[in-house]
Amino acid sequence: MGENASFWESLIYAHPTCTTWKQEAEGSIYHLASIFFVVGFMGGSGFFGLLYVFSLLGLGFLCSSVWAWLDVCAADIFSWNFVLFAICFVQFVYVTYQVRSVAFDREFQELYSALFQPLGISLTVYRKIVLCCDAEVITLEKEHCYAMQGKTPIDKLSLLVSGRIRVTVDGEFLHYIFPLQFLDSPEWDSLRPTEEGIFQVTLTAETDCRYVAWRRKKLYLLFAKHRFISRLFSILIGSDIAEKLYALNDRVHVGQGFRYDIRLPNFYHVAVPETPPVQPSHHAHHLQRGSPRRKPAAVTNCAS
Repeated sequence: MGENASFWESLIYAHPTCTTWKQEAEGSIYHLASIFFVVGFMGGSGFFGLLYVFSLLGLGFLCSSVWAWLDVCAADIFSWNFVLFAICFVQFVYVTYQVRSVAFDREFQELYSALFQPLGISLTVYRKIVLCCDAEVITLEKEHCYAMQGKTPIDKLSLLVSGRIRVTVDGEFLHYIFPLQFLDSPEWDSLRPTEEGIFQVTLTAETDCRYVAWRRKKLYLLFAKHRFISRLFSILIGSDIAEKLYALNDRVHVGQGFRYDIRLPNFYHVAVPETPPVQPSHHAHHLQRGSPRRKPAAVTNCAS
């Protein structure tokens, strides 16, 4: 204990104490360096946040080096600050290169801003997603079919970038698909990775459309390498299926102004006991396990 005490005492008291303080302030370069440090540590995250931090910290260390060289005349203070300035400069160049290397075409940049950036997805992760679809946006002309009922295999996952897609079954309208919605999320969710299937609906372009398509096998390989991307797509697909469910729910009525509710798949309640039971609209159709594009179950009137 005595040796430890003497060590700390020597560490604290081995240097001369400040009996008098300098009356004059340090030069303007020192204060400019301090300002750069204060502002620099207010930077955010992400690529542009790193550029902000490293640029201002680098300027702060550079000013400190100049101050140590001209005012203090201390080689050690100058050396340390100059080394830290060099590190910040190298980091700034590296981050700048990364930002330039993840530049995208206009449509992919707009897709990132609208869908992925609000979720906090970094540009490096988004680049992996874009490369998986070969950075290609596919055009679908008006009245051309993306998929045909009973014929087109389910071998990809597509996201609509622009335009509008009409979904029909046996020639009857189901719902629309709008930009930033998946074209085949129910089909994707209905199959395991090793299973194969075909569309049970027809998807037709009502306008000239543009979409991004990920091949099924290639996308599953990406999921296996990056679990974060797998969870991201699971969330996006689940949200997309929920939107389609409610789109179908808005179209299904059971008569007398009552609406079929997907949260009550086996029955509905009516206010008037005399109202006869009515079957829901036959527009909804059947798809494999748990698909939102499914014909509702038979409806029974609990009040009768």
